[in-house]
Amino acid sequence: MIRKVEVVPPDRNWYNLFQAESQQLSLALGDNSIAIHHIGSTSIDTIYAKPIIDILVEVKDIEKVDPLNTAIEALGYISLGELGITGRRFFRKDDRVGIRTHHIHVFEVGSPQIDRHLAFRDYMRCHVEAAQIYSQLKQKLAQQYPIDLENYMDGKAEFIKEIDKKAAQWRRAMLR
Repeated sequence: MIRKVEVVPPDRNWYNLFQAESQQLSLALGDNSIAIHHIGSTSIDTIYAKPIIDILVEVKDIEKVDPLNTAIEALGYISLGELGITGRRFFRKDDRVGIRTHHIHVFEVGSPQIDRHLAFRDYMRCHVEAAQIYSQLKQKLAQQYPIDLENYMDGKAEFIKEIDKKAAQWRRAMLR
């Protein structure tokens, strides 16, 4: 199935969608769940984004997530295992017509991936100019590659790496 690369204006409802989903995930994951975070572009309320709610879940023990796959799948998700990132559990959810609506990234507390995602989000929330450059890049790439998700993602990769470095430095400075 060809997935259209769609980037849309910010939608204030994205936060509500995250909140609703995080409550269900908290119940499904039980006491293994430490924190549930809204990440990705839909968590930055000033930029264009693919309308997919990205959720990061911190858990006490990553090995205790696999036995809960059935509970997460009951919420409409498909389990995709690590999907290229060691120590992660990844889930995706599509609506009734097959349009992607949610991603869940589960990491064990202490994973550097948690800090990376949260630093990127927080940096973009606090650095409006960088966020707008990212928003414009995403719009341009979506127009350039309307049915080519791989090239769309590749087109963002260098910018994301640059922001990841700046965000990590910024976060370290903020924690001093």
